Amino acid sequence: MRIVRQLLEGKAAIHSIGPDQPVLAAIQLMADKYVGALLVMRGDELIGIVSERDYARKVILKGRSSAETPVREIMTADVLTVAPGDSVHRCMRLVTDKHIRHLPVVDRGKVVGIVSIGDLVKAVIEDQAETLEQLQKYISG
Repeated sequence: MRIVRQLLEGKAAIHSIGPDQPVLAAIQLMADKYVGALLVMRGDELIGIVSERDYARKVILKGRSSAETPVREIMTADVLTVAPGDSVHRCMRLVTDKHIRHLPVVDRGKVVGIVSIGDLVKAVIEDQAETLEQLQKYISG
């Protein structure tokens, strides 16, 4: 089973936004980078995460202004994180149990990446395909 560090090897930059930025800026950045969530950072400190789901539920459905609402008002402040050495299985359990889609990766207090449920599912599928191939070779002999 793979670990988070292996998933981060193929990933690009970490996308983040400041807590005082307007939600509209966050949504624009998510659209520009084709991501569903941004880390909310104050300098190097992770203080939250904001997702498209937060936007839909806390801005759109409540009739708030995207241009006037700061990210800090809709972000999730109690962020679940994982470490680079955590298994994909542990991460899958977290996203399933907590109904979340993104996990920031923190190593010794520093954010080093983020993994999404899509990254995790892809890793599981690849691992299963590899196992099937090995079993087929074993059976055929």
